[in-house]
Amino acid sequence: MTRTDPPARPTGLTFHGPLSEARATRLVARLAATRPATVLDIGCGWGEFMLRLLEAAPEATGTGIDIEAEDLARGRGLAEERGLTGRAAFVRESALGTRRGPADVVICLGAGQALCAPDRPYDVSSVLRELRRLVAPGGRVLLGEGFWQRPPTTGELAAMWPGAHTGDHLPLGGLVDRAVDAGFRPLRVETADEDEWEEFESGYREAAESWLATHPAHPLAAETRDRLDRQRARWLDGYRGVLGITYLTLAPVA
Repeated sequence: MTRTDPPARPTGLTFHGPLSEARATRLVARLAATRPATVLDIGCGWGEFMLRLLEAAPEATGTGIDIEAEDLARGRGLAEERGLTGRAAFVRESALGTRRGPADVVICLGAGQALCAPDRPYDVSSVLRELRRLVAPGGRVLLGEGFWQRPPTTGELAAMWPGAHTGDHLPLGGLVDRAVDAGFRPLRVETADEDEWEEFESGYREAAESWLATHPAHPLAAETRDRLDRQRARWLDGYRGVLGITYLTLAPVA
């Protein structure tokens, strides 16, 4: 790769999802107030949320699991910058069937697929059962999960990700009911707002769009342009205003 190649990852994002600074600060403070000793981050990416929780809970250690080596390397660098290297581990491995629990706080922000078999349809009930297995008694789970804000139309589904169908997600009420069925009580139910979505969606592509604007004749320009245009269309013509993200703070039933 040369210096002028398009950026490979959305490094301009703080969180890999529609999560504002204000909401993240509130969530971290509530979880830190439980005084966790152990934190497990499923599909952690670069682990920004986990690192902030470790800063707010100085007695805790954390383990982030992901399969993306570049994101994990970024996480290790962030941990070093903040003096958290001895308390934060970033591990490249599958989370499916992991034995790294139980933990006092289990984080799974938009990464439920990491707990599902890749050859089977996504099943949020299976995700919730795994999270119930991984959380320690008296602990907390923070789950960021998609839900339908309203039933998508046929045209909206066709504009989304390949193979999108109504069974991909539940309405919010149905999702919370599944959490209860899995052995949790929902302490807090909150959802990403439009500003959080727009910040995430634009931020996800901003670095690549800036590169494309200044390198229109680059050998990788056409490929990059097509990818960005497809991603943007999926959002604007497909799931914008239809797909929601909820942040559920869950307590396991004793």
